[in-house]
Amino acid sequence: MSELRLSEIAAMVGGVRHGEENPVISEALPLQDATRACITLVDHEKHLDRLHDSAAVAAIASQAYSSSRKPLVVVEDLHAAFVKIILHFRQPRQDEFDGVAPTAVVHPTATIGEGTVVGPGTTIGADVRIGSRCVIHPGCHLQVGSCIGDDTILFPNVTLYAETKVGSRVILHSGVVLGAHGFGFRQHNGVHQPTPQLGWVEIEDDVEIGAGTTIDRGTYGPTRIGAGTKIDNLVQIGHNCSIGRHNLICSHVGIAGSCRTGDYVVLAGQVGLADHVTIHDRAVIGARSGVMRDVGPGEVVLGAPALPIKQAMQVNALVAKLPELRRHVRELDRRQSLIEQALHGQNAARDAA
Repeated sequence: MSELRLSEIAAMVGGVRHGEENPVISEALPLQDATRACITLVDHEKHLDRLHDSAAVAAIASQAYSSSRKPLVVVEDLHAAFVKIILHFRQPRQDEFDGVAPTAVVHPTATIGEGTVVGPGTTIGADVRIGSRCVIHPGCHLQVGSCIGDDTILFPNVTLYAETKVGSRVILHSGVVLGAHGFGFRQHNGVHQPTPQLGWVEIEDDVEIGAGTTIDRGTYGPTRIGAGTKIDNLVQIGHNCSIGRHNLICSHVGIAGSCRTGDYVVLAGQVGLADHVTIHDRAVIGARSGVMRDVGPGEVVLGAPALPIKQAMQVNALVAKLPELRRHVRELDRRQSLIEQALHGQNAARDAA
């Protein structure tokens, strides 16, 4: 880590320095974590009071704020500039191993491309094919017949079951499991018997899959994840699913078997899809929704069961009023009872007369 003057940081990120002070900077941190000799970032004028109260000596901003009491560096792309500064002060560190680690177990029929690194404790099975410039971190397990394209990264403890296919520039975070048997059973003589799971998983190029996510192999063919799709941590995708290109799938999503999504679909956190559901292009499923039916192109749905967003908001508004409605109904019941008692008394008096 090397210290820089604020003027040097401005030159590094192509920004314009505002303010007379030219402090020495040795770290870059977000506003809530800023310490002495630190540069931070401010993305709105409403955060200036927090900047003034913080220990930071300067800030990156997207525009000059005349009320700022601390020096600023104004840039066009705030977050790109801040990332560049962070990378200067905190250079990424790599595990210190080259080539194939001595404790890795590699089957003689496996092929490993030029420049690929295989970490300690990894096992690579028969007929596995790994492309060039890949990084296989420690403890990964690549079973028979699986293959990986170029420039792909497997973080520690990733498991590829047999015949799994992973494309180029894919990132699989720790604990990802691809190709486990799908949850398919049939009952025979009162016992749940597993149905055949003879397919595979296919991950296309430029996909990123978060830690702890599992994707089941197809029953007879592939479970497929389309190019450019990004999947968060702790997601479950069932057998025979086909996920489109450039989807965003957030944490705790559960997708049952044989579902399909189009391109640019968004599934927010804790969404659940029933089996054999189709979500068409650019649809958005709101958080914690339970989807029991197909969702049309560009449709935004919310709730369990999922409804069109406008209808779901109306339902939510009515649910919030249920306690008041209950009190109102009870009051109406009380008044009706009083009216009935009065009518009964009048009828009794008339009969007596």
